[in-house]
Amino acid sequence: MNYKVLVTGGLGFIGSHVVDELMGIGGNVSVVDISKRRDTENPKAKYYNVDIRDHNALEKVFKLERPEYVLHLAALARIQPSFEDPFGFFTTNALGSANVLMSAKKYGVKRVIYSASSSAYGDQKTPLHENMHIHPQALNPYSSTKRMGEMLMRDMGKLTSGVETVCLRYFNVYGPRQTTAADGAYATVIGIFFERLANKQPLPVVPDGYQKRDYTYVSDVAAANIAAMLSDKVGGGEIINIGFGKNYSIWDAVRLVHKLPVAVSPDDLISKNHAVFAPKRIGEAKETLADIALAKKLINWEPLVSFGEGIEKCREFYKNQGWNV
Repeated sequence: MNYKVLVTGGLGFIGSHVVDELMGIGGNVSVVDISKRRDTENPKAKYYNVDIRDHNALEKVFKLERPEYVLHLAALARIQPSFEDPFGFFTTNALGSANVLMSAKKYGVKRVIYSASSSAYGDQKTPLHENMHIHPQALNPYSSTKRMGEMLMRDMGKLTSGVETVCLRYFNVYGPRQTTAADGAYATVIGIFFERLANKQPLPVVPDGYQKRDYTYVSDVAAANIAAMLSDKVGGGEIINIGFGKNYSIWDAVRLVHKLPVAVSPDDLISKNHAVFAPKRIGEAKETLADIALAKKLINWEPLVSFGEGIEKCREFYKNQGWNV
């Protein structure tokens, strides 16, 4: 299938896996990304160094490439930095998304698939499902701006004679190429854990360690993007959870990374220097758990990689990078 697809943020952790997935099905892929990194490039894709906040530069890419589909992953990510730069998150995640939609409408794009975030739910009782009420004031600026992106997908989409849209709410994505401490202070937890493991350091646990997350392996997320692109059951701004449907505590993650049995207690993990308590973080939910029934129904998607299998895939990746994990 030779679909013409534009991926925004295609050099990033998730975006680069989406590009690879598209190439695997014979896609004709172009990428816009503000980054100039080269280590995540796919040699078969075409790359443009463009900031989605720059409407004119972005529109030139649309005019040249004329994509049929846009997989919109470009964003400023993670909760903690959004407290330090809320305006930057707004201009990228909200206004940047509006720029994507305006160009998509002008140049005849069929559908835009938006990478949303489960953080939009805030701190609510689980499992989290798409039709539950969301408090208008999110826990943090990042969540608010990603929620704004969802609203734009509806309001600038088919509702007002724009392009078809669908929003995928990701739950704690992890896997090869995930961020580590080398990428900044607020990297993904599994990436940090493996980096600390390689350096023979205790794994940092934000108190109390019993907070639970629904971890989703990155290849499953990439497959969800393709499924949403091709499904004939979406296009009207639908919001769809993309998670595994099972959650784990931070202590569970520590044990899996260390290859320790479930019976090892948190006290033992601390006393044996497998883990250490880290400073508390503001703006984070106590628990996430996705109801993924709608994903199965609308885009015929369900995850394939369990958390334990995903951790071992990460371990193998880092071993191939020369890490002692």
